[in-house]
Amino acid sequence: MPSPSSKPAWQLPTGVTRGSLDYIESPAIADGYDEDLAFGSDFQFDEQTIAQFIPSSGLVADLGCGTARALIPLVRRGNRGLAVDLSAEMLRIVQDKAKQEQLDIECLQANLVELDAIADESIDHAICMFSTLGMIKGSANRKQFLDHVHRMLKPGGRFVVHVHNFWFNFFEPAGASWLISHLVKAALTRGMERGDKYYRYRGIPNFFLHVFSRGEFAQTLTQSGFRIERLVPLRLDRQGELPHRWFLGGWRASGWIALCEK
Repeated sequence: MPSPSSKPAWQLPTGVTRGSLDYIESPAIADGYDEDLAFGSDFQFDEQTIAQFIPSSGLVADLGCGTARALIPLVRRGNRGLAVDLSAEMLRIVQDKAKQEQLDIECLQANLVELDAIADESIDHAICMFSTLGMIKGSANRKQFLDHVHRMLKPGGRFVVHVHNFWFNFFEPAGASWLISHLVKAALTRGMERGDKYYRYRGIPNFFLHVFSRGEFAQTLTQSGFRIERLVPLRLDRQGELPHRWFLGGWRASGWIALCEK
């Protein structure tokens, strides 16, 4: 089987870049995922936000689940889980965790843009955390994913999704010059959207991530039929809500957690 780096572009999964596929298919990335992302410590605010919004019964789909660190606390408290990811390596870790704790989690290997295997109105609630939405390349592909989520949810179903903030790049080293050059490049480059970033991540070159403005994020969700109950702006360390969000909150927030309902 050819490696992701040697596959022609037409063989890449829809909405997945070559660098992202290298990340998805790496056993080393999956094995070190929880340790590298400080499992448990940096996730407390996210976990509390999800737990307060998602009811403690019913089936929860974790879309782009990784090692299911967002799903497992929900299943421990009484939910059933459906872990969905394109990475067989990540799902291997999820299955090991579920077996060790005897957790009610079913795994499904699937591209988030192609979720036709999940029936209409078969999911009670869904989550998509850690900017997984931004890993999908192309606004049309991101909309197709969100349309699937809306279709799969039962009426009144709740959806929690996280993204990173485009304008927060201003506070990075040389951030102002990067923003200016990026905006010019996005306007002139075919197939590139404002917010598309390629960078080295966990040893993977050309990892792709789309980052959102607040308005783009809200519009993306409402266009797929979601009612946004609240957009939670996040501090730099993601361990709490951004203070004084009235003061340039659209720039200062490192990202947002959207609490939505079908």
